[in-house]
Amino acid sequence: MSDMLLKVYGLGRDYGKGDRVVHAVRDVSFEAGRGELVAVRGRSGAGKTTLLNMIGGLDRPTRGTVEVDGHDVTAAGEDELLALRRTTIGFVFQSFGLIPILSAAENVSVPLRLAKQDPAARAERVALLLELVGLGGQAQQRPYELSGGQQQRVAVARALANDPPLLIADEPTGQLDSETGRSIMDLLRALVDERGMTALVATHDPSLIDRADRVLTLRDGRLAE
Repeated sequence: MSDMLLKVYGLGRDYGKGDRVVHAVRDVSFEAGRGELVAVRGRSGAGKTTLLNMIGGLDRPTRGTVEVDGHDVTAAGEDELLALRRTTIGFVFQSFGLIPILSAAENVSVPLRLAKQDPAARAERVALLLELVGLGGQAQQRPYELSGGQQQRVAVARALANDPPLLIADEPTGQLDSETGRSIMDLLRALVDERGMTALVATHDPSLIDRADRVLTLRDGRLAE
């Protein structure tokens, strides 16, 4: 098995047609190894979110290929993409994306329910994940009862529910104060080190960039030298 969990070759995404075409991502190629935390930085509009969405199978590229843990994401059909997002690729978004009426534990359990995991095993897994992100005592609290940092930790726990080898985080500290943002990045750094997963994190935050193994810079949709 290759040590390169993520392989991106010649990836591009265009919007519009003719004279109005916008090249959001242009000919991006890179690889990321197992147990590596890669930061993607760039100004707003540089193409970071589009790039991450294509890697995670949320958006289709105009050209190029993405391979995650041996799976060709760009060639996958909708059913296969759904399976990949449940088992192979975990997502953490800036907006947290928690279900307001569910408790922290119930939010974390959603991917496990979709995977039809046994209830007893599911409960044990949820408890373990909440402890992992430092929220064992907040399992029954709903999002509105949690701070922004705690909500993002719940989102991280949910992303880890099915133990994906790749974690994609799009501006995970964008709505958090600097101290809370650093604690989230410390958590991601620890997860990469302890679990051997690969993390791809888009960010403007210098403290996050400092904790990365490698930094990719996007300018006008292209990787800068």
